[in-house]
Amino acid sequence: MPKCPRCQKEVYFAEKVTSLGKDWHRPCLKCEKCNKTLTSGGHAEHDGKPYCNQPCYAALFGPKEATRVKRQAIGWEN
Repeated sequence: MPKCPRCQKEVYFAEKVTSLGKDWHRPCLKCEKCNKTLTSGGHAEHDGKPYCNQPCYAALFGPKEATRVKRQAIGWEN
């Protein structure tokens, strides 16, 4: 039985969502930065971890100037 990468508990067929090549519990597939619940295929990945596309992935790993502006817009820096 596969284990969820976030909670490490067994994932049963009826409750699983597959993403990043792993089986997750639906509520466990969350953005690493903001904890927003994600959908399979509806997010970005960095170092094997899921991130929402906007604003988290773009702000953390996008082009430098766009990243600075987005980080300021969401209050991550002054």
